[in-house]
Amino acid sequence: MTQDLSSNNSDTVYLKDYQSPAYAIEKTDLDVAIYPGESFVEARLQLVRQSGLVSELALDGEQLELLAIEINSQSLSKDQYRLDDGKLVLIEPPERFELYTKVRIQPEQNTSLEGLYRSRTIYCTQCEAEGFRKITYYLDRPDVMSDFTTRISAAKSECPILLANGNLVEQGDLTDGRHYAVWHDPHKKPCYLFALVAGDLSVMEDHFVTASGRNVDLKIYVEEKDLDKCDHAMASLKNAMRWDEEVYGREYDLDIFMIVAVDDFNMGAMENKGLNIFNTSCVLAKPETTTDAGFQRVEGVVAHEYFHNWSGNRVTCRDWFQLSLKEGFTVYRDAEFSADMGSPTVKRVEDVAMLRTHQFAEDAGPMAHPIRPASYMEISNFYTLTIYEKGAEVVRMLANLLGPELFRKGTDLYFERHDGQAVTTEDFVQALADVSGRDFSVFQRWYNQAGTPQLEVRDEYDENTREYTLHITQSTPATPECADKQPFHIPIAMGLLGDAGEIALKLRDEELEDLPTDNTHRVLELTEQAQSFVFTDVPEKPVPSLLRGFSAPVKLKFAYSRDDLVRLALRDSDGFNRYEACQRLALGVIEDALAADSGGELNNFTPDERLLAVYQQLLQEEGLDRAMLAYMLLLPSEGFIAEQQSVIDPIAIHRARGEVAGYIAKALHKPLLAVLENYDLRKPYKPTAVDIAARLLKNTALEFLMREPDQAVVDLCVKHLQQANNMTDELASLTALVNSRSPLAADIAPQKLADFYAKWQDESLVVNAWLALQARNANPGGVERVEALLAHPAFEANNPNKIRSVVGVFANANPVNFHGGTDADPEAGYRFLADQVIALDSKNPQIAARLITPLTRWRRYDKQRGGAMRGQLERIKHTPGLSSDSNEIVSKSL
Repeated sequence: MTQDLSSNNSDTVYLKDYQSPAYAIEKTDLDVAIYPGESFVEARLQLVRQSGLVSELALDGEQLELLAIEINSQSLSKDQYRLDDGKLVLIEPPERFELYTKVRIQPEQNTSLEGLYRSRTIYCTQCEAEGFRKITYYLDRPDVMSDFTTRISAAKSECPILLANGNLVEQGDLTDGRHYAVWHDPHKKPCYLFALVAGDLSVMEDHFVTASGRNVDLKIYVEEKDLDKCDHAMASLKNAMRWDEEVYGREYDLDIFMIVAVDDFNMGAMENKGLNIFNTSCVLAKPETTTDAGFQRVEGVVAHEYFHNWSGNRVTCRDWFQLSLKEGFTVYRDAEFSADMGSPTVKRVEDVAMLRTHQFAEDAGPMAHPIRPASYMEISNFYTLTIYEKGAEVVRMLANLLGPELFRKGTDLYFERHDGQAVTTEDFVQALADVSGRDFSVFQRWYNQAGTPQLEVRDEYDENTREYTLHITQSTPATPECADKQPFHIPIAMGLLGDAGEIALKLRDEELEDLPTDNTHRVLELTEQAQSFVFTDVPEKPVPSLLRGFSAPVKLKFAYSRDDLVRLALRDSDGFNRYEACQRLALGVIEDALAADSGGELNNFTPDERLLAVYQQLLQEEGLDRAMLAYMLLLPSEGFIAEQQSVIDPIAIHRARGEVAGYIAKALHKPLLAVLENYDLRKPYKPTAVDIAARLLKNTALEFLMREPDQAVVDLCVKHLQQANNMTDELASLTALVNSRSPLAADIAPQKLADFYAKWQDESLVVNAWLALQARNANPGGVERVEALLAHPAFEANNPNKIRSVVGVFANANPVNFHGGTDADPEAGYRFLADQVIALDSKNPQIAARLITPLTRWRRYDKQRGGAMRGQLERIKHTPGLSSDSNEIVSKSL
């Protein structure tokens, strides 16, 4: 007898236990009737047995009130079904049958924001990963794909707009002021891609002509007050549609593509087929209210969700263990799109900085898991940076190993071979292997092993033979799922720098005709625990430029001297490695400051002059991308520095980094001030790469100068705040003013904060930025500030964006205050976070669970801090009725 996977009530789900569904649902007809305070869902499902005999079939359901049930139009008696822990269990179901159910749900009471819920005046859905079971009884798993027809009815005055997946096939008026709409999606899909929206919305309309000449209607639905913030999202959508045709040969397949913006949303956005639902923060943008980062986020997220139409919807994942199949691939696609829209090097720097600070920390923590985990307790906990960002890095490695032409052929084969199917990561890699003839069996370990590999590289040069050798070994620390790691397949892009520039590369025994066109750049492939690579005809001992473009998500250990780093920073042809050399040089100087601090000599510390010399030359270099210059000047973040320490001392890190930054600000005062003074405040705003770069460089200079400003700099900061014609400059100026420890700034910062709020209090997304600015403020009194923000009228206790802006930012982006560096009570930050998690857990378990992460890393800190963090985890764990989301994270952390 085949057991249906959905009937498994075990707390832990294992990949090894996967079985295909006992039944398929060939057709799904839904009738959703929305009324004030309650809604009714009638479902007609055409089910057919796949194989074997099934004595019982369990359909998933949560928070549903069953009002009627029929099989083939006959009401079921009590001995033909039962409700078991929320599931609807059918006893001795026929081989083929129509199941009819009617349930009552209460969207207005649904604070989890999963299933059908109400966000202000809008009814909307979020079904990934397991939200559809809160709408009706169903086989809620991604490998059950069905043809969906959805009928929605509601009061016309309250919900004039009625939307669902697919194409509109019918609409009309009903009695009592109600109306209806019927939507049909011709492409079979799993229920996690189901979407419904009903409400009072305005729409921006446009169209797109596909490569084959089809006309597609494009519609973005928002509240009327936000209609003027949709231009950028619409332009981004059209750019993404054209890019996907040109780069991947993927054409859109419905008559209409819709985006709806809602303010209450657990995620950034959702790729529901034909009807994407977005967090407002990922779709609304205009210069007055949106920063450059906000514009870039909108562009990237709109593209990401659109690209899912093929990498996620047309070809979806067989089970949730395969989540990175769609997310990692699509993150890679959206990153390449954003790189093509702007600066590839800057995009790479931004992505790697986030990866190394946050995903590497995840790999080193108790929730470390492979890109394809072997088990989970709560799937919502696995929407992680490992699945998304590390997953994208794995796809990037495959793309770089194959090259553009073969990678495109491989993805073409993947889409052709698996269109309309639910598949696995092996299916994706196999398609690439089939077109290239390459063996990726070792590479597959990236999907099955957790942790960040560490490369240790040493070199030697023989003047007599003119041979240069790189000896490379790899190791990976133990993680919860596995202590002994097998070697990974690691591509290492590299070059060699000599006194006169880059050196031609020729490996021993390599024929001249086999050399690449660009013989100063090479990708070495490390597939064993240790390998050596010997280069011949090397005229001098070079400086190796390793991991160019960050060619693999690994940690690199090589004994670079500071003079080596200066050479790389100023002369490497690889933009990423120029940035990397600056980061390594600055990190070394900050570590010098940490050593001075531990010896009580920080007040007498003088940074290595070579760092200042590099910065001075960069500021004078003609032709250098202004954005790259800004990133090369930025010191490593406190989070990144922390990840380099065996035992993290967040207070010492904050002091040491601040000391180095202050020294740089004084030493480079004149050129930094020149950047600020030469900036044209009157220039009209454009979200172009060139203009974004100019603003980034100016605001980087301002951040340095406002550390210890004189009155002239403070006045200049205020001028930029008051005369800014865009949110990027306005918010950067306010941030610099608020974060400054100078009494000159402290005297006026509170009033400027109040003025900013008074100006923008009706713009929710700007208010979120205002809240986050204060939650991130590293000056003394951090806990008191965030507690006051929770009591502010602008804060909404049930809104995920507001929660993330205050609680999430404080705990993740304000380490000195979170860890008690400026408060009389050093444990106040930990207690504050635990209080918020406990209060939120019963209302929105997903958001509550994601807030816990800073406490889970307690083992990385000293005994006193670590013990206090562990104590708060214990308090959370013993909270009565703790959700499975939070319980999994806390249990694994303890």
